[in-house]
Amino acid sequence: MRQIFRLIKIYKIIMKNSLDKDILNFKYLWLVNIFRIFFPSLWFRSSSLSRGERIRKTFEELGPIFVKLGQTISTRKDLLPDDIAEELVKLQDKVPPFSGKEAKRVIEKALNDDIANIFEEFEIEALASASVAQVHAAKLNGNEVVIKVLRPGIENIIIKDISLMYSIANTVDKIWEESKRLKPVEIVSEYEKVIFGELDLVKEASNANLLKRNFTNSSYLYVPEIYFDYSKKNVLVMERIFGIQISNKEELKKNNINIKRLAEKGTEIFFTQVFQHNFFHADMHPGNIFVSYENPDDPKYCAVDFGIMGSLSESDQKYLALNFQAFFQRDYKKVAELHVDSGWVGEDTRINELENSIRSVCEPIFEKPLKDISFGNVLLQLFSVARQYDMQVQPQLVLLQKTLLNIEGLGRDLYPDLDLWVTAKPFFEKWARDNMGLSSIIKKISKNSPKFLNEISDFPETLSLIRKKLNDTKLDSEISNLKSEVKNSRLKNVILFIILLTMIFYEIIQ
Repeated sequence: MRQIFRLIKIYKIIMKNSLDKDILNFKYLWLVNIFRIFFPSLWFRSSSLSRGERIRKTFEELGPIFVKLGQTISTRKDLLPDDIAEELVKLQDKVPPFSGKEAKRVIEKALNDDIANIFEEFEIEALASASVAQVHAAKLNGNEVVIKVLRPGIENIIIKDISLMYSIANTVDKIWEESKRLKPVEIVSEYEKVIFGELDLVKEASNANLLKRNFTNSSYLYVPEIYFDYSKKNVLVMERIFGIQISNKEELKKNNINIKRLAEKGTEIFFTQVFQHNFFHADMHPGNIFVSYENPDDPKYCAVDFGIMGSLSESDQKYLALNFQAFFQRDYKKVAELHVDSGWVGEDTRINELENSIRSVCEPIFEKPLKDISFGNVLLQLFSVARQYDMQVQPQLVLLQKTLLNIEGLGRDLYPDLDLWVTAKPFFEKWARDNMGLSSIIKKISKNSPKFLNEISDFPETLSLIRKKLNDTKLDSEISNLKSEVKNSRLKNVILFIILLTMIFYEIIQ
């Protein structure tokens, strides 16, 4: 019943904002409108607002999960009409705030003291406001800071929407054959982990600290200082960033910021986070990214909002890097082989057919700047290829795909003449040298040597176990069990270690 009530509320918000008037050529539109009979408040509706304003208001009223969706969409101005794009951008940091007095009460309760006793200054009016939290400017021990405060009651709202998303996903899973490939339930599960992680500001503080360490003394990205002593689950205090919001192109030009270098650095930061640090900022919409004034010729990014961060498993990271590398080398056969090896497509897939399909989509976009590439068409063609080869959606990569969507949208908006291929290709060539060569193998062995030595020391014990099993009276039945045990035993690691040593020795003498 709770989900039914939520669906009714969603319907009323959509109809109140007259979004049905923007649906064209929909055969069954009358079915959507007929339910208005049961809601007198929807009988007479004002349509004085523009289409973009009505869509933005709908996202805001639907709640944080829908605002997040609107933020992601807003980064792709190339795929949206101008009037809608301009309004959705406001979802990045201009969501209507909650009361400043309420924010003050939350801060005082979390820090267990009167706000005047902690901060020399506190601005009651919110500096910026988004779907999950808002920030207030303050001064702490003479330092300019911002205080991030979670919206009161936000967790209950998200729980209701996640529950509704699970219901829809489960229904789709049962009635739609394509769902086996698209895995809607697993995608909702991944999103649930992400959104609830964003509700813990202590975790966000930890995320920011790790990202700051990763870019220590870097000329690429600056991460603000975190004040851990004043940070709780629903309140976070950090250094205030003074910079130019990346979407403010007029201000960037006024300050003589090297836009081309800025766009190139953005691409390099993303690939460094994903493939070198394996820890990436996964909410990189323009509201969370600023540019430092300090060095216009070699500009530095400043990031905020670290609630949504991503990482990859070692296998996913490796396969993605090899896919990117093969793609930039136009080695479509390698791309096809990697998709089969990783299990993203079936083992019975014909490599040459998949290779040709990928080539037909990707080849036309090479050596073109972003402004000349219709990624909307490219995506549609890739979806068609995916269906043709029963390509499995990888739920664990949804966050990365969302981030890629944001980055590409930012790059297109910031510097449409950017040659993405020239910028990214050297990175993956370096990655291959650092991670696929002999030195990389030696480093991994050195890192795991204590474990391998421990396995070797236990080798006699493993042999005794095998001897005992072979001498058992129930020989025939035990041999089959033994095969399984040996497969999962420490002996496997010992053998692998010996093989690796042999490979290294062979490589050296060659």
